[in-house]
Amino acid sequence: MNKQLRQTLASIFHSPVKANIIWNDIETLLLALGAEIVEGDGSRFRVALNGIRSVFHRPHPQKEADKGAVKDMRRFLSEAGILDEV
Repeated sequence: MNKQLRQTLASIFHSPVKANIIWNDIETLLLALGAEIVEGDGSRFRVALNGIRSVFHRPHPQKEADKGAVKDMRRFLSEAGILDEV
């Protein structure tokens, strides 16, 4: 994992929750971790990683994830066993 991906992962697990993480950076991180991403309707997409599945919504019109989306992503990554890599 390169430096930018590690920074994105650290930003997701940062406390207090950050709201300025670029959503494309999160998607790039998911792909680097080996997640399968399937496009859904509108801004929805499904993610599967290490046997854990979830549905997320891309933020629009802004490009940054809000705090709620970051919390959801943090929970998803933790359930998929990614917390140990932080």
